[in-house]
Amino acid sequence: MKDTIHDYLVAQIPERSAFFREIEEFAKENQVPIMEVDSLHAMLQVMAIQKPKRILELGTAIGYSALRIQEVLPDAEIVTIERDEERYQLAISNFKRYGENQVEAVLGDALLDADKLVSKGPYDAIFIDAAKAQYEKFFEIYTQVLSQEGVLYSDNVLFKGLALDEPDEVKKKARVARKMRDFNQFLVEQENFITTTIPLGDGLAITRRSGIS
Repeated sequence: MKDTIHDYLVAQIPERSAFFREIEEFAKENQVPIMEVDSLHAMLQVMAIQKPKRILELGTAIGYSALRIQEVLPDAEIVTIERDEERYQLAISNFKRYGENQVEAVLGDALLDADKLVSKGPYDAIFIDAAKAQYEKFFEIYTQVLSQEGVLYSDNVLFKGLALDEPDEVKKKARVARKMRDFNQFLVEQENFITTTIPLGDGLAITRRSGIS
């Protein structure tokens, strides 16, 4: 997308509260990966239409996206997992600062501790924003506890545009980019699911079961 179009669209997004702007600034200064504002806004719009009652997030980071989701869906229950203890503690602090919410944070690994999360299912929405090289495994594990009309959201599927390159070029540039390219193809090949990719932020894939209106 041309920068002029991107900047125009970002300018249309409603201003976040001082609390969220503070977290955004902290993330920028400390190189904490959080979802980009335009793709997050798009995801929140879709979630607002979908109205999931129970949500699973893989990759809490410092709690930014979980709280943005809670802001839009105050009645939704959110389970989120983070394996980095320092970020987990920062997320807990942000959840407390935010005030009343229904976010349950789990310290652990989304692969190694999958049983903990699966046992809390099913989920109406699952948001994948964790280890990029494991997206296919996340899909295989957690779609088992995705409700029949549930939606899977996967961030970073374009991986700074590198996932668009031809396989040989991707191999030269980054292993993760190759993994994301493979994941995108994996999504296309899922006969029981249909995926749409939105080219905002770092790329957002939205997946639902085929045959569900």
